[in-house]
Amino acid sequence: MYKYLHIYQTPKLSGSIDISGAKNSALPAIAATILAKNEPTLTNVPEVADVKTLLKLLKILGASFEFENNTLKIDTSTINNTTAVYEIVKTMRASILVLGPLLTRFGECKVSLPGGCAIGARPVDLHLKALERMGADITIEGGYIHARGKLTGSDIVFDKVTVTGTENILMAAALAKGKTRIINAAKEPEVVQLCEILQNAGVEIEGIGSDEILITGTDGELLDFKTARIIPDRIEAGTYLCAGAITNSQITIKKANPNHLESILIKLNQMGFATEIDNDEITIKPARKIEPVNISTTEYPGFPTDMQAQFMAIATQAEGVSIIEERLFENRFMHVPELNRLGADIRIQGKIATIYGPKELIGADVMATDLRASSALVLAGLIAEGETKVHRIYHLFRGYEKLLEKFRALGAQMELKEEPNP
Repeated sequence: MYKYLHIYQTPKLSGSIDISGAKNSALPAIAATILAKNEPTLTNVPEVADVKTLLKLLKILGASFEFENNTLKIDTSTINNTTAVYEIVKTMRASILVLGPLLTRFGECKVSLPGGCAIGARPVDLHLKALERMGADITIEGGYIHARGKLTGSDIVFDKVTVTGTENILMAAALAKGKTRIINAAKEPEVVQLCEILQNAGVEIEGIGSDEILITGTDGELLDFKTARIIPDRIEAGTYLCAGAITNSQITIKKANPNHLESILIKLNQMGFATEIDNDEITIKPARKIEPVNISTTEYPGFPTDMQAQFMAIATQAEGVSIIEERLFENRFMHVPELNRLGADIRIQGKIATIYGPKELIGADVMATDLRASSALVLAGLIAEGETKVHRIYHLFRGYEKLLEKFRALGAQMELKEEPNP
């Protein structure tokens, strides 16, 4: 039975919550364990739907694992199947992350092409071209990528920055023969963590955190993984800070990494919210007046596309006109009609959304379309007069751990309810 999130207007939040481990760091770290000769342990792994989906895929491949209290111990030595089936890959595009490690370890694999993605085309052709440069023979048969061959280091130039592409080639290069240079590599903290995990496992890597990474492969020798703690989720951290902002409340997030949140904190400051940083804690304070903002999404360390929807929700309360330009994904404004249903005045022209504020929002039934769009609707629901019902809420549980408990800990009034039968 599907559930929806029933949100009651909550004028003010207060208190503190802990930030979970980053889903987008846990997924490549889990995929990388395919390269291990030992049984790696990952801590601070968020218990969210996407992590469970990837573990389900590894189990189908023959791996085994223990996962409790956010600690994952995984044994990939028993993998005896190298086909990543459509049934799993269609539910989560990040499943493509097994392509590089399976190919470099076993010399052959079949991975289903990812299904359609609500926020637009995220083609895997960049991954495939890079693997072909490294010597892979790749064919597409029956909706599956069939890759074969022994990989050799090569210079890889990505035409555009790709996070999963960079991660896939990092893992493929780890066991390849010779040196691989990734040019125009993604610099996201999640990519940096994957580099550090591989480096600690014995792979020689230079240029970590830069746009040019040099990997010296082990020529097929499996890696000895050390225990790694997944970094804090910067998007979850940003979302809860936005909850404080939209309700103009003082709240504190703990176990965060402020260095990963610079672009988000700068925009909150520009909107009139003061923020205080104390080691791994960030406190947001109410604004005297919520100022409009101009945002363009771009690759790290720029403003993240995964925070655009949440800031749009805050902008509905700003005194003036805000402009948000979405440069990375073509369909990432699908939350706009839903926010407008709540009383927002947002107009779209191409890649630019213009938000006229302040507008008084009024509760209504709205539909979540993707993970981050869902969180924007939750934020709007906090301040909407009356009650807001967010349907298709399963999107949220793909990436937010203990969402209900955390919002309630801050004083938000919300509950999960079952959808009535059609």
